[in-house]
Amino acid sequence: MTALDVFAWIVLIVVIASTVAVLVFAAMLPGMIAEQRHHPWTTAVKVAGWVTLMFGAVLWPLALIWAYVDVPAASAEETQ
Repeated sequence: MTALDVFAWIVLIVVIASTVAVLVFAAMLPGMIAEQRHHPWTTAVKVAGWVTLMFGAVLWPLALIWAYVDVPAASAEETQ
């Protein structure tokens, strides 16, 4: 192997490792946001982030939006 082959392998390994790191961070992001915002369904948002990323990330933006949505407090009329 030449020096160019070794360099190519190093670049390939770095690219693969970076891709995996970005995917893991993206999967964790909705859960981290929900946890910081004290979302009532934090665990569900965390699971949604991982599951949607595993199935092609089609619904991942919805998990991210869900992490930001606050549950409205029940009004006094609704509780009676």
